[in-house]
Parts: sequence; structure tokens; C-alpha cells
Amino acid sequence: MKFSTFSRSAALLALTCTLAACGGKATFPVTGTVTGLDYSGLVLSTNGMDLAVPAKATSFSFPNTLSYGEVYNVVQKVAPLHQSCTTVDPLTGRDTGTDTTGRLASVSIILTCAINTYTIGGTISVLNKDGSAGALAANELVLTNGSAGGTVTPVAGATTFTFGTNVAYNVSYGVSVLTQTNLNCTVTNGSGIMGDAAITNIAVACTRTA
Repeated sequence: MKFSTFSRSAALLALTCTLAACGGKATFPVTGTVTGLDYSGLVLSTNGMDLAVPAKATSFSFPNTLSYGEVYNVVQKVAPLHQSCTTVDPLTGRDTGTDTTGRLASVSIILTCAINTYTIGGTISVLNKDGSAGALAANELVLTNGSAGGTVTPVAGATTFTFGTNVAYNVSYGVSVLTQTNLNCTVTNGSGIMGDAAITNIAVACTRTA
């Protein structure tokens, strides 16, 4: 059965109305999925719109739609407490937060949030047996962070150290001496719970035994 000219015109008109609301441009809601958002405070922004996203949310939708051809750039205007979020797709590496409406069938953002992590470290001092200032030799000292993992072996002459393994917010850390050669070392400020900044006040004081 063939459509008449009138039927074809009516079908085309219906399609046009569906896509462009009968006379206007096609519009697109700006929506997305969320993973890993454990804390409150996140505010997203794009095209003059701000949107607060609550903790534990798994999706979001901006209040207004965008017209066909508009450029959008969804950004983290305010970071959530203790976390950072990105719109980069972890599987493809594509930034899903920036594009032009209509290039894809829908505006669908992939928002991934993670707990912030920070370094831990501090200072090293060495005294000789007679009480004079000394210097650390190579491989004389190994420190461990038994609570959060990782070790560090300060190089010869080092007066500071930093672990290569970061510690996440609200995770406990506990730095202690794993091995020492010709030294008797004590650790001050070595344990605690990670806050929102790097730990730099751990003090390792060593006295030579030989």
C-alpha cells in the first residue's frame, strides 16, 4: 500500500514536530550518571545553569534543556567535600562533559568521583655517638606505613622523606621504622587519620650506634 502525497507530508510534519517541538529547534536535556559520590557539596555548571548534586546520587539532570547546536561544557563548579570528580570516560578517555548538542543522539555525561589522596612525609635528623650532627648513609634506613601500605628508603644525606604511596582522606596511617643499620631511630607524629592536606610533620630522629 502506497502513501499518498498528503500522508507523506503529514508523517514528515509529525516527525518534525517531535524533533523540534513544531516550529522550534530540537532541544536536549543535559543528563548524566554518577559513580563514587560519597560526600555532599558538589555543584555542576554549564550554559548558565548550576546544579547541586547530593551525596550518593547516581544520576543528575540540569533544570533546562539546550537547543540544537549549542556548545555545552559541564564543569565541577564546587567540588564535593573530600573528593574530586571528572567527566572523562574511564573506559575511552573521552571528555563527556564537552560537546555540541545534536552531534550525538543525547547529552549524557559520565561523572566519576573519587576520594582525595595525599602524600605523607616529614624530616630526618641524625646524631653521631658523640652528639654531633651526622648524615644518613645509603640504605641505612627503611620506613614503612603499615596502616596504609608502602615503604620508603631515604637516600644518603637525606633530611626529608615522602612516601610514594598516597593515603586517602579518612584513612589511618602509621609510620614506623622497618629496618635500620647502625642507627637507633624514633618516630614522632607517625600515626593519625588523613585529613584534607598532605602530612609533612612526621619526624624521624636517629642516633648512630656505630
